[in-house]
Amino acid sequence: MKLLSTALSHVASTAGQLSEHRDEYTGIAFNLGFEVLHYDLDLTYRVEPNMLQGVAVLHMRALDDVDKLTLDLGGAMVARRITTKNAPRVAKFRQSTGKLRISFAETVEEGTEFELHIRYGGSPRPIRTPWGELGWEETESGSLVASQPNGAPSWFPCDDTPSEKATYDIRITADDPFRVISNGKLVSRKQASGSTTTWHYRTEHPMATYLATVQVGEFVEIDLGKHVRAWAPTQLKEAVKREFAHQHEMLKFYADCFGSYPFDEYQVVITEDELEIPLEAQGLSIFGSNHVSATFERLIAHELSHQWFGNSVGLTEWKDIWLNEGFACYCEWLWMEHAHDQPAHDSARSHYNVLARKKQDLKLSNPGTRDMFDDRVYKRGALTVHALRRLLGDVAFFRAVRSYVKASQHNVVSPANLIERLHAESEDPAAVDALLEQWLDHTALPKFPA
Repeated sequence: MKLLSTALSHVASTAGQLSEHRDEYTGIAFNLGFEVLHYDLDLTYRVEPNMLQGVAVLHMRALDDVDKLTLDLGGAMVARRITTKNAPRVAKFRQSTGKLRISFAETVEEGTEFELHIRYGGSPRPIRTPWGELGWEETESGSLVASQPNGAPSWFPCDDTPSEKATYDIRITADDPFRVISNGKLVSRKQASGSTTTWHYRTEHPMATYLATVQVGEFVEIDLGKHVRAWAPTQLKEAVKREFAHQHEMLKFYADCFGSYPFDEYQVVITEDELEIPLEAQGLSIFGSNHVSATFERLIAHELSHQWFGNSVGLTEWKDIWLNEGFACYCEWLWMEHAHDQPAHDSARSHYNVLARKKQDLKLSNPGTRDMFDDRVYKRGALTVHALRRLLGDVAFFRAVRSYVKASQHNVVSPANLIERLHAESEDPAAVDALLEQWLDHTALPKFPA
């Protein structure tokens, strides 16, 4: 899925300056000339001293002839030893400004599949970003990982850009009695040496680096229905059972709207700590203890819907984040329509009135780093989705969205992928284009969709 590398690698090799090409949102230089097919992480986490160490094996393919490459690794994580398999030995490596720079003794030829074995460790901490501190964070009783958009290098070496999906094996050995929750299926749980347990998770579907997570805490399991469960501190168990009681119904409702749930199961982790906002990871969502309240039902719906919009159907570039957040916000309104007889049209009107009173200087098609997570992106994105629904009508609209999700499942998209499906279901594709131009490419708020 190395979309950017394919486009830029020739330019970069000609110029000899890989660092010239940066993500316009994160400001981080792209890692070019290869793709990561699979991450195999074998880590040990000592909870009380907050120490993480282990080996990351990156299964890779060279997309060009390369004699050096870069990976993302930052925070307090330090690479100590790097070896290869099916590739020339590593002649030298160095680490600075969030990059791990590796030079090979000889050229790795285009098309070669090889492995990098990176031994590393440190006391993990979040990475400072324009959106605050992101990544691995120590909690009152364990740790959590919240990486969107670029916090993954706080805990493992990676190619940290949203278009780069790979599969994962994640093994974490942690102190008892702490439980480890991560992405994918739990392959095994084995007692390790001393009072530690090794937890092995595997993803069968490719995943973006920012969606990889590890949650460590003293959790109990809570059954929320078929293939749906929660993990929470014991003292929150009854409150979680009450407030997340509709989680399985939500999942079934979204499956009816958009197609089958795209992963094997859905998990919810509630931390002992309070969190500013809940967040999604692939196959699970993370909430703070402060979110166990009826007032957060819409956020429970929002985070679940990201499994379709953002996790299975991922982004090629961060500038198109409205595709994730616009649909997820609209799914809140759909749930309220389904469960509480509150028409989505009424929700749309209410939020439109609020947006109309706010500053009109945001372009939804490219909101920029500062406004990437601005509430106007979420609500204007949702209003764009609602305007499309009003234009096409329910039958054609939901058919187009289901087709979009199915065609793009476990892949990455741009708005062009959605537009293609909308055109196929519309009697007037030109009207679709005109509507999207108004909502995406102009700062002024269009008229409310009648």
